[in-house]
Amino acid sequence: MGTPTRRKAHLLLLVAVVLVSSPARSSPRGSPATFGPVFEDQPLGLLFPEESTEEKVTLACRARASPPATYRWKMNGTEMKLAPGSRHQLVGGNLVILNPSKAQDAGVYQCLASNPVGTVVSREAVLRFGFLQEFSKEERDPVKTHEGWGVMLPCNPPAHYPGLSYRWLLNEFPNFIPTDGRHFVSQTTGNLYIARTNASDLGNYSCLATSHMDFSTKSVFSKFAQLNLAAEDTRLFAPSIKARFPAETYALVGQQVTLECFAFGNPVPQIKWRKVDGSLSPQWATAEPTLQIPSISFEDEGTYECEAENSKGRDTVQGRIIVQAQPEWLKVISDMEADIGSNLRWGCAAAGKPRPTVRWLRNGEPLTSQSRVEVLAGDLRFSKLSLEDSGMYQCVAENKHGTIYASAELAVQALAPDFRLNPVKRLIPAARGGEIAIPCQPRAAPKAVVLWSKGTEILVNSSRVTVTPDGTLIIRNISRSDEGKYTCFAENFMGKANSTGILSVRDATKITLAPSSADINLGDSLTLQCHASHDPTMDLTFIWTLDDFPIDFDKPGGHYRRASAKETVGDLTILNAQLRHGGKYTCMAQTVVDSASKEATVLVRGPPRSPRRRSGEEHWRHHRPAQLEPRLRQPQPHCQVHPASPHSTCREVEAGSDQSRQHRGQRRDCPGAGPHALDGLRVPGRSQQHPGHLGSPAGPLAKSGPRKQPPQWRPQDSAEGVEPLESSSSTGRPCPGSTRTETASATCCPSAGRAAPAGRPPGCPAPTPSTSSTATTACGPTRPSRSRSAATTAAGTGPRASRRWCTRRRKIRYWKAGDKEAAADRVRTAGLDTSARVTGLHPNTKYHVTIRAYNRAGTGPTSPSANATTMKPPPQRPPDNISWTFSSSTLSIKWDPVVPFRNESAVTGYKMLYQNDLHPTPTLHLTSRNWIDIAVPEDIGHALVQIRTTGPGGDGIPAEVHIVRNGGTSMMVENSAVSPAPHPSAILSPPVVMLLLAGYLGL
Repeated sequence: MGTPTRRKAHLLLLVAVVLVSSPARSSPRGSPATFGPVFEDQPLGLLFPEESTEEKVTLACRARASPPATYRWKMNGTEMKLAPGSRHQLVGGNLVILNPSKAQDAGVYQCLASNPVGTVVSREAVLRFGFLQEFSKEERDPVKTHEGWGVMLPCNPPAHYPGLSYRWLLNEFPNFIPTDGRHFVSQTTGNLYIARTNASDLGNYSCLATSHMDFSTKSVFSKFAQLNLAAEDTRLFAPSIKARFPAETYALVGQQVTLECFAFGNPVPQIKWRKVDGSLSPQWATAEPTLQIPSISFEDEGTYECEAENSKGRDTVQGRIIVQAQPEWLKVISDMEADIGSNLRWGCAAAGKPRPTVRWLRNGEPLTSQSRVEVLAGDLRFSKLSLEDSGMYQCVAENKHGTIYASAELAVQALAPDFRLNPVKRLIPAARGGEIAIPCQPRAAPKAVVLWSKGTEILVNSSRVTVTPDGTLIIRNISRSDEGKYTCFAENFMGKANSTGILSVRDATKITLAPSSADINLGDSLTLQCHASHDPTMDLTFIWTLDDFPIDFDKPGGHYRRASAKETVGDLTILNAQLRHGGKYTCMAQTVVDSASKEATVLVRGPPRSPRRRSGEEHWRHHRPAQLEPRLRQPQPHCQVHPASPHSTCREVEAGSDQSRQHRGQRRDCPGAGPHALDGLRVPGRSQQHPGHLGSPAGPLAKSGPRKQPPQWRPQDSAEGVEPLESSSSTGRPCPGSTRTETASATCCPSAGRAAPAGRPPGCPAPTPSTSSTATTACGPTRPSRSRSAATTAAGTGPRASRRWCTRRRKIRYWKAGDKEAAADRVRTAGLDTSARVTGLHPNTKYHVTIRAYNRAGTGPTSPSANATTMKPPPQRPPDNISWTFSSSTLSIKWDPVVPFRNESAVTGYKMLYQNDLHPTPTLHLTSRNWIDIAVPEDIGHALVQIRTTGPGGDGIPAEVHIVRNGGTSMMVENSAVSPAPHPSAILSPPVVMLLLAGYLGL
């Protein structure tokens, strides 16, 4: 044990080794930490006022790359010459334009970032110049109308870009015209409308137009125009709409849409809005001259109507809103590694309205179909990849509303076989008489040709030895002569390599003393013996199960004890046996190479008592008459049937007699017995010691139908779960297989003084018309109806059970590719679940999966095996270089983005856990960027923050920082407070496979 100082030194050395040995993202040439440009900051469109006093415009561009990227710029598709001393300068990756002018600099700009891996092109940024000229200096003509009539005063705004907002002045500033039901200023044309004039409207009017740009505002006034009113016209007249919205209005999803409608009339008309082909949202229902939809969606598309109404009549106008959308990605490309000579298909897909077109770029240049490359809209296909195909690729989707880019790197690999990451296991134990599979999985591109040898002998396929196409060596019926050194040789045109392992044959595990079936009484104790022989060099473990469920020996107050005297003895002791301890016991002796098992049945008998109340369903048996079987008897009781009605008279067969001894209980037989034939039956007990005495009868049997059958279908085609159901109507899919109709066969005993009708055995009562319950089940998530109908038999109308039994549950078995199926783990589902969540798997690993359906009656056949591969693990590095700044009520935190290696899953965002000294309960924040702003109280002293990556592979390692409001520096230089990394298997998301029974495995 060293001193603390020495231990610290050892720890630092270990951390350094881990950091040095961590896998890095590799390039096609295998250089560590080499990758193509990935944009972190791209230029944005800019509106620059022509009259601005600013002397420059900056368009941003920054990319993450290794080696670092160099930058170029294009204007209107032509590469710019950025010479020193010119008006266009490159500062880092940013483009700075000095003394910008509309004539020279208005246009579309793009940034190109390059390094030895390839080139990517940024999105387009449009530089526009805003302006607003002055109104004409000419005097405006006066406007004359009769008092009581409506009038419109035109604004005639000057040339401008972008749009303007409008107001009107009456006589002097700032006497603005009010917005009321009688006055309306159109924000489309700037015109002023007065629905009905009166004496107060006399005066001089001026139009005020205002331009709002990114960082400036400008307003201009028109010359005054005089409004003169002639003699009042007191007549009433119907509405006439003067300010009309267009017949078609186009809008992008998320934009605000405004429709204008204003009418002249006397009295002043009232405005109403409605949607002709749908309902208008109550929040937009208004009597104002404008209808505003703040954030329009596709559901808002349709025809809208404005109605102006007064006491003299009404006027309407209609127009259609057509909603469109910029392109949006549905599927994007991601970085890809591919072997030289292999084929590759890449795809991307985008939504938008109009439908976007898709094109491809390679290293910033347009890519078209060639001899080995096929470009089909969103599909890019390569045949026989070569090293020249490596580079940066971009999928570009565009419509008239915009363009979006998705970028990814293609690394074509040419690698000699390399066993350093996946060597053949050095020591390979195997059981004599068993089977072993030895994988050979070198890293190689293209795929290596594999040969196996034992010593100096090259192995070829035989009845016992097989080399699979993927290079795995399989040896069957292993014997001592198979021991030795086995070498895998791998070769491609880049080189060759080999790896050796030693096969050690061990003695097979055998059960030497198997457990014996037993018949015991309630409260007795029992020891089930289980001894095994095994190879002494290996550990032996005994596993006991009851009805295939593992026995928990550690349960407090449990009834099970395990013998631990010798390693080869695995005896099981049951103390104070209860009824639930009866069943099938399995003893499995297991080593790391093989296992052996034996079974025994234990029957636990109870004391004499009234037979327990059981549902009639429990007494139905497949293809045999219904029988009443007291399960717990001591000593052997007899049973007698008490019929529920005079029509149920049947002969008794006592348990213990020759004709029923094989059934161990009372049986009654009736012809035509249906699912309700057991209703109301009561069963008393009779002891062999007291044959003349009957015990108290059990309660009447519950109503029931025929015995359930185990599933007879293999999960493969059904799209939904399967189970017997009993609720309201269903449109679900019917269960596989045909409906089974079961009728209880029986022999009827005669009733005194009753003649047997023709066609029936003598003494049989005539069938009584009745109805039976028929359950029609469907396999969907909805439940089918239970209907009641009369069933017709050859003898007339009588009860008949017609039921299709489905399953409520499934068993899922899964095992790692290369492992034996016998070592598979199991998961069970319940209810209508059509998926199962399996945890504790290895990341980025292929698994085989099978499924079996089961119900209370048993287990059905196994589905065909399917494959599922777990996700790559999340990045094993926390965010670093965390910095923060405080404002009065906001905390801004920023950190360096985490770049995943090729063997790690992508980062789609970050999770931040925030806790301060005023509110100890932490809050979770999500962001897709590498910064976040949080609203905080002004009086907090310090806070604790944890930041980690998140993505399809799960959550990464957190970085933890303590933030003090007045603590000096706000930069975390090193991650001294990083939480320890969880083992990949402990991270929930990466090794979790959602086994979609209904989809992926076609259940």
